[in-house]
Amino acid sequence: MKKLIIVADWASDTLTCQEVRSAVEGYLKEHEGGIITFIHSTPSTIHTAFLVAQIVEVEERFGKPLETVIFQNTDPRLHSDEALKNSEGAKPLIVRLKTGIYLTGPNAGYDFSLIKDKIEEVYEYKGLNTKGQFHSRDLYSRISAHLMDEMEDEMELEEVSSNLIPRLEGLRIAHIDNFGNIKTLIPHSHFKGKYEYNDLVFISINGIKQKAKYVTSLFGGKPGELVIYPGSSGRTDDRYLEITVWRHFTEKNPTTGVDKFNLPRPGMKIELL
Repeated sequence: MKKLIIVADWASDTLTCQEVRSAVEGYLKEHEGGIITFIHSTPSTIHTAFLVAQIVEVEERFGKPLETVIFQNTDPRLHSDEALKNSEGAKPLIVRLKTGIYLTGPNAGYDFSLIKDKIEEVYEYKGLNTKGQFHSRDLYSRISAHLMDEMEDEMELEEVSSNLIPRLEGLRIAHIDNFGNIKTLIPHSHFKGKYEYNDLVFISINGIKQKAKYVTSLFGGKPGELVIYPGSSGRTDDRYLEITVWRHFTEKNPTTGVDKFNLPRPGMKIELL
């Protein structure tokens, strides 16, 4: 049985997580169920896209892709400004990557955009009951369980074009970690020919302009100094840049990157001035 990794904007709520876990386990063939883990996203589909892509990156490098299913559910109903019948969400997709990882979830916004180049096949699943308020529990739990049980050949999937998945363009905040470090979607290669280490980079986020020193790592500057550097996320040969302040966390007010830009959120635009 495959393991299931769930990335969702509701995953910080313990009741919701248990409801989904119970539903998935109820559909599994084996009574004892499988390994299910949860990762909390925000309602930003850009944030979810980053989390999904980073999980895929690590699973492909260190994990067991052929034994992995990822279910993402961030669907802020961007497709409508009107009342929705049956809480209608974005169209469900099932995606198989070249390494054998299966993913499922709504094709909302940019949820699948950052793994688009890794996709082997994309499917729609017609066998869904669209009734219900809580689609993660009432709809996607069954899909997830079937993929964990390797039942995809029995699901009557219809192959569709990956062009249904939009590409994500522009410089954005990808994630803000528990230290307040800002992980971006700016690849290190973006600075090639533009900046040298120790240059000052002028950055605008959330309407606030700051200057950061371009350094080799989080600890490449001095404590208290705003820095931008190749971080720990993204491809190993072209890591994403991060923005923050090196702190010892013994300071009275240990402000980090997120404080310097007035608490920005994942998905926000980044401008290099």
